[in-house]
Amino acid sequence: MIIVTTENIANYKVTEIKGPVFGLTVRARGIGKDIVASFKGLIGGEINQYTEMLEDARKQAMDRMVANAKAMDANAIIMMRFDSGEIGQNMSEIVAYGTAVVAEEE
Repeated sequence: MIIVTTENIANYKVTEIKGPVFGLTVRARGIGKDIVASFKGLIGGEINQYTEMLEDARKQAMDRMVANAKAMDANAIIMMRFDSGEIGQNMSEIVAYGTAVVAEEE
């Protein structure tokens, strides 16, 4: 599966647009990570526990987006983006989205 953030794929021609495609995941922070993050927030610096959680969430959202594109018989996703939001005080939503297409080498 070719995934690009651009409208075009170098050396490929889009022959069919399948439509919008997305992958969504919601993750909750555990109390242990919140406690560690609170202490880390006092002294500053990167909070590795949250970084790892969000990185895993992005990977899962992308995997789900790719699965949806494959179900539409697409072989590429163009204009791919991430979006995120908060649900409540300890949950994060991550969505990966783009346009599923069929692309052929030129």
